Amino acid sequence: MVNLEWYRTFKEVYENGTLTKAANALYSSQPGVSVHLNALEAYIGKKLFERTSRKMIPTEEGKFLYEYIIGSIEKLEKAEQHFRRTSKERKPSLHIGMCSEMFQLILEPKVPQLEFDLIAKFGSHIDLIKDLSNGLLDLVITPKTPDTKNQQVTYTPFSKERIILIAGNNVETTEIEELIKTKKWKALEEVLQEKTWYSASNEMEHFRRFWFENLGKKPAFKPNYILPNITSIIRCLYHAEGVALVPDFLCKEAIAEGKIKLVWEGKVSTDNTLYFASRSDIKSKEELKYVEEIFQDKFEEINQINF
Repeated sequence: MVNLEWYRTFKEVYENGTLTKAANALYSSQPGVSVHLNALEAYIGKKLFERTSRKMIPTEEGKFLYEYIIGSIEKLEKAEQHFRRTSKERKPSLHIGMCSEMFQLILEPKVPQLEFDLIAKFGSHIDLIKDLSNGLLDLVITPKTPDTKNQQVTYTPFSKERIILIAGNNVETTEIEELIKTKKWKALEEVLQEKTWYSASNEMEHFRRFWFENLGKKPAFKPNYILPNITSIIRCLYHAEGVALVPDFLCKEAIAEGKIKLVWEGKVSTDNTLYFASRSDIKSKEELKYVEEIFQDKFEEINQINF
């Protein structure tokens, strides 16, 4: 089904003559306008504009479509102006992407205090970076290795996450701790395999990487429980006799409060650098900076927690 925003974007490109002017009128980005226009052309199956270096020149199909929809679009815009409850001046808007756990821990408590509109999206880091490059997102929080070939996206490191082994308080870990202390890695592997394991579908890469870097091989088993996210894993371990490999920033507070326990940080530090990935052409720079400061302050607070 066609997205009505595509028609609004088409109207602004038609009336303004360039993608840049249309983006300014829509409080959007030029890549975002291009995505909408390309999607509409693909849906219709006709070329709506001839692209030149200076101007977007409507084709005959474009002229016909404009005359056909302009009355309806203007009626919708009048209805929007009449019924909206917000002030006449449009609030800035920020589109961001990250994992759901990070949003819940860091940004969710701050949402009611924001003085701008926020649209948050969750998904794989690869998909989120792709949306960022296409102009659909303004900021992505990611541990993904920067793509230096992509000149549209700037990566700014702001903190690190370390993958650690945690367990529920009901799990007997004396044998594990002794094997780690005496560096009996083969025996440790065998004992760990016998435990009840929790993981999340989006964290299996961390699971395999920790195992390989610290025990020298790929894990020869799969977790018993694969849950939607890491927050669910941590909550389950409050009462379960299970273990899990998770990023430290998500569980430091729970460890400090005695709800779960730290078992092993690994003989090799399995770290990921966390980045702010953003585009230089976004309009809401002040809002982006404000969100980045929220993350920086929270990670600084978390990093002060000692195990």
